[in-house]
Amino acid sequence: MYPSFAGCRTRVHGFIEPLENKISAMYLSTFQELKIYVVNFTELSRDALHIYAGLTLFFIVAFFQHRQLKSKWAILVVLIVAIAAELLDARDDLINYGLWRIGASMHDIINTIFWPLLIWLMARFRGWKL
Repeated sequence: MYPSFAGCRTRVHGFIEPLENKISAMYLSTFQELKIYVVNFTELSRDALHIYAGLTLFFIVAFFQHRQLKSKWAILVVLIVAIAAELLDARDDLINYGLWRIGASMHDIINTIFWPLLIWLMARFRGWKL
């Protein structure tokens, strides 16, 4: 038997022990696979993608509303989609880790909603004339 090093494969009777015995496979839902694909394709951090997704969704819904950036529907859709996405993440957390990482979920919801909410508040309650 050869000495083993942390994180390395170990030799047992001259054969290399497969890593599958050491690492348990994680469950990846279709939603998680899509998120991983987008992160790899764009090469952006997950935080940046949450910000861009929230802004993009807000501007798309606002564009199709007659009130534009003042639209309650625009900010409501962003809020609903952010919460729905985090519920899907919570489901995957419960399957993979046995607990819901609520701090990470709150972080993602805030990242998704912050800028659309700020733009919506400025458009809705502006105190200046342009």
